[in-house]
Amino acid sequence: MADRTAVEAALLETQTFMEETLDLLLPRPDGPEARLLEAMRHATLGGGKRLRAFLTIQAGRLFGVDKRALGRAAAAVECLHAYSLVHDDLPCMDDDDLRRGKPTVHRAFDEATAVLAGDALQALAFGLLSTPDIHADPFVRAELVVRLAQAAGPAGMVAGQMIDIATEGREPDIATITRLQRLKTGALIVFAAEAGAILGHAGAHQRHALIGYAHDLGLAFQIADDLLDAEGDVEAMGKAAGGKDAARGKANFVTLMGVERARAQAALLADQAAAHLESFDARADLLRGLAGFVVSRDA
Repeated sequence: MADRTAVEAALLETQTFMEETLDLLLPRPDGPEARLLEAMRHATLGGGKRLRAFLTIQAGRLFGVDKRALGRAAAAVECLHAYSLVHDDLPCMDDDDLRRGKPTVHRAFDEATAVLAGDALQALAFGLLSTPDIHADPFVRAELVVRLAQAAGPAGMVAGQMIDIATEGREPDIATITRLQRLKTGALIVFAAEAGAILGHAGAHQRHALIGYAHDLGLAFQIADDLLDAEGDVEAMGKAAGGKDAARGKANFVTLMGVERARAQAALLADQAAAHLESFDARADLLRGLAGFVVSRDA
């Protein structure tokens, strides 16, 4: 398993690669729609852990997928993720002022522009997956589009956001919170890993192993995020913290389980995630190391 230093170095490499890739793929501000394009770039460039991009790239490397194709697939995931954050930050949702150390899009621009920027990033994500530049086989491209739609739509991320809104101010049980987070956060994380396998024509056993890994990783990541919400530093995280969920009447893993039990559960899930990769050789060491990294991070 790769140690923390190796994982951090690989994440930094991914962040640099994705900044360059997204800068090339995002439209340049021009014409009367320039404000929209500026908002899209504000939302997507200049920050972020690029965890989802890292998953796509590392999963694809297991099967020898071309770096350019992986860059486009990872860019699609990051654009979809950025759209979700732009909309999640809106006053009608979480009403946040800070994201990735910058003003949220509706603060830097305005609410209408933020809505449109999110819409445009979502459309761009599907566009990136649907052209021959990502893969010559139209069936591979179609599967990528279908799987992203499932991860992002009414059976995935958007459903999780609806549950999040519906449970605000209530006292949901742990099963409800787990389902919420598997949909809202976990579904796109699973797709990110699966996309690399789809591009690499992975066999069913290998693909299921990566899906199982990403399921447990996503839940561990969310518990770690909830711990950071309770204990984290705003400056380090680049977004609101300090018990924001509790202040809004939102239950999460920490409010339901307590800090120590939540931390232990995150560590258990990280171990389970790494165990799913048993059938892979040392090429999966960075993915194994990532499982430990996500539960020990401070931002």
